Amino acid sequence: MYGKIIFNADLKILTGLHIGGGSVFSAIGAVDSPVIRDALSKLPVIPGSSLKGKLRTLLVRSLAEDITKLREPNEDDSIIKRLFGASAPGIVKSRLQFSDCFLKNKDELKEIGPTEIKFENTISRSTSAANPRQIERVISGSVFGFCMVYDLENKAELEEDMEYFIRGLKLLQLDYLGGHGTRGYGRVSFENFQLEQVEASLTEPELQKIKDLFKEVENYALLSV
Repeated sequence: MYGKIIFNADLKILTGLHIGGGSVFSAIGAVDSPVIRDALSKLPVIPGSSLKGKLRTLLVRSLAEDITKLREPNEDDSIIKRLFGASAPGIVKSRLQFSDCFLKNKDELKEIGPTEIKFENTISRSTSAANPRQIERVISGSVFGFCMVYDLENKAELEEDMEYFIRGLKLLQLDYLGGHGTRGYGRVSFENFQLEQVEASLTEPELQKIKDLFKEVENYALLSV
């Protein structure tokens, strides 16, 4: 069997999120660390690569006997490689295809704007010299459209693949996305999961079983807003 299952959900920002964008030139007084934005709309965006990388890392850590000695990606467990891909010794195509996440409630945020500037300061312990900086964050309450496509290549492995994917989503909600997470940034939650199959030929009971699994994800948010 070969087909695809499309997963859509709301990715809600619970605390200010910072995924940095590049800046070749910074004028005096400009933000030191801006967020990454969509080139067309100029609105904040969450790259699919950020989601994929974070989920893979969290799952690898959860399977490791010693997280201080993590293996290289091409040495990951077989379940991780078939979900996220590998390049050696032979190419393993990722079954999970992540899309960039675009802001859904921009009209709701129109008056206040989708981002905020957080002023932070580090103080030298030896000299007491201050080093102020400005970090741009996507504000709490922003909602992004999450979309992921799963390649159904082996029906016998579908349930296991979904269990690991859900495990990763749960771990992410108890962790953080983007930078500065240990200081409270980047808490997120997933809501309103919708599933659609394309040429997958799953029966309604089989599809409902997957939907029921994803209901568990929404109960793992660390915070509520």
